[in-house]
Amino acid sequence: PRGNSVSFNHWGGLSSFDNFDKFYGVDNFDSSVHFSQVVDTEQQVVCHTQAIEIIQQRLLVLQEMAKRIVLEQICEVETQTVVFEQFHASLGLFNSDLHHASGHSVGYDSAIAGHFSNICLPDGSLSTDDFGFAGTDCGAHTVVVGGSNWNDAVSPASVSAASGAANVAISSLH
Repeated sequence: PRGNSVSFNHWGGLSSFDNFDKFYGVDNFDSSVHFSQVVDTEQQVVCHTQAIEIIQQRLLVLQEMAKRIVLEQICEVETQTVVFEQFHASLGLFNSDLHHASGHSVGYDSAIAGHFSNICLPDGSLSTDDFGFAGTDCGAHTVVVGGSNWNDAVSPASVSAASGAANVAISSLH
């Protein structure tokens, strides 16, 4: 419930949690409470459908890189757990955007996504550079990708049906 202040700074006495709350802010664990979005109207980006296995491959690379970052750059298992839960919850908010239910424009932050090539060094090891942003900066340079088949009359129901089918597939396994 809202109203209970939750801070992870120095949680459990672990120094690896120092400054944790500076990223999204106290009581904003997954960025859902305080989110400010500015749509960049200068960038015109249109989607181009690719084969589904190409998309799945790239998303799996991102998934495994997230695991690699958590495991190689955090040694305390408690911090690994909380940081992963934060990542998972924050990424999960995108689902509400896709459903057009969040009130946010459906897009991505181009300034933050632009750091992708800085994650690894030329030798393949993970960089330790501070990219100079916090989680609260996400959304300040939102690019809305055009060209989707979203239709206000039918898409809420069709997206809900697609999501329901995916959830049935998940629950049938677990």
